[in-house]
Amino acid sequence: MELLLIRHALPVRVEREDGGAADPPLAELGSAQARRMAAWLAPERLHALYVSPLQRARQTAQSLAEVSGLEPVVVDGVAEYDRHDSVYIPIEDLRAARDDKDAERWKALIADTISDERKRWRDEVVASMEEIVGRHRGHNVAVVCHGGVINAYVTHVLGVEKPMVYEPKYTSVNRIVAASSGERSVLTLNEAPWLRELPTVTPTRR
Repeated sequence: MELLLIRHALPVRVEREDGGAADPPLAELGSAQARRMAAWLAPERLHALYVSPLQRARQTAQSLAEVSGLEPVVVDGVAEYDRHDSVYIPIEDLRAARDDKDAERWKALIADTISDERKRWRDEVVASMEEIVGRHRGHNVAVVCHGGVINAYVTHVLGVEKPMVYEPKYTSVNRIVAASSGERSVLTLNEAPWLRELPTVTPTRR
């Protein structure tokens, strides 16, 4: 079977003072990215559509649901590792950070080491993906999720211990072939030709 791991579209920056989960919605550009991605994938035959419970993923998946006729199935195990954080900062802003706190978040994101808590989260991601694979022998299945989630499963397939080995583009399609014999292989990473027709994401200076 072929597993299409799709990163969510561009979300807005959210910093909640009440300590609640940021869980940002899509930015206006993100909504356009999601529509273009869905239109590009419309000719492909998908048998099932799964999605993270987080708002940015569900809003991205809705565009694909509309063109495929599939009802998105929420899977808690493919939520991002920062799902409970009260601050969400798009990666472009973190990379260009001048604020000390944002700069520290960026260093933590690209660190080579992986904490025990992050390992447990990664194991949950892998188990959730394998459960999806087990339900859909011979099918093409899309999972709309997050950059960290995609890296977690891709590094598992490649046998790499680093938490992040590449940066999935917004709405990019990353294909994994899962054989019934148990073999897993990476087919493509970062498919996103539809983004060429849209404005480039630039960091928000703060």
